[in-house]
Amino acid sequence: MGVEYDEIGIWSEVKLAIIKEYASAYATIMEAQRRTRIRSLRWIYIDAYAGPGYHFSKTSGELVEGSPLIALNTVPPFHEYHFIDTESRRAKQLRELAGDRADVFIYSEDCNAVLLREVFPRAAYGDYRRALCLLDPYNIDLTWQVIEAAGKARSVEVFVNLMIMDINRNAMRRNPDHSIQSKMDQLTRLWGDESWREAGYATDRDLFGEPEKVSNEEFAEAFRQRLEKKAGFKYVPSPMPMKTKSNSTIYYLYFASQKPAAAHIVNDIFDKYRKKQGL
Repeated sequence: MGVEYDEIGIWSEVKLAIIKEYASAYATIMEAQRRTRIRSLRWIYIDAYAGPGYHFSKTSGELVEGSPLIALNTVPPFHEYHFIDTESRRAKQLRELAGDRADVFIYSEDCNAVLLREVFPRAAYGDYRRALCLLDPYNIDLTWQVIEAAGKARSVEVFVNLMIMDINRNAMRRNPDHSIQSKMDQLTRLWGDESWREAGYATDRDLFGEPEKVSNEEFAEAFRQRLEKKAGFKYVPSPMPMKTKSNSTIYYLYFASQKPAAAHIVNDIFDKYRKKQGL
């Protein structure tokens, strides 16, 4: 049975455009540093939820390059590419697209394990290794340990997807008693502890005696602060809300880095796409 490509909406195409633009800027800066300052500098690309390499665009009906192919086609090139997907068929498709390239590593397992065990150690700060990592889960099954490990490493910049629609529908409903326990457990693993409850619900009660939920923007800001204060990233710009045509926010795309220049570049890219979406 062949690989079935996902059909993606405009918000995903915007995300891919952002990744493409920043990956190019990142690789250009790294190459300049290698040439002028640190000859042994090496940089790698990490895609924790890579997919099969292509998607179908709902807007155009055409095949569009996914994030792995965007990375593989980035100039200057990365020194290594690490693509992870739990589905073996998708991993196999990526291997076919990459061919027998020795600089491409593909894993068919849970990214939460393989990132900590095998991939992040290849980006050791003291060895002049750096990494750009895309953490773009399909729901909220990413763990805080991965995010924190990237922050503590000092060598890894990340794009992180906070799937606010999944959180609101399943893990953090207006009436907490109606939330799905498995999804609340997932959110606890993503957040790192149960303080998401304090971040997501105000102390005030509504007319029916239920806790008042905070706005999406307030919850997103709480997560941004957590990336700084708990994960240890020095620079975390305001996230980019990814919206449907009906203006519903599906998720927030965050960027986190140790470098002010990186945050400035991404902020400019985010602002450009905010304006295009009328945000």
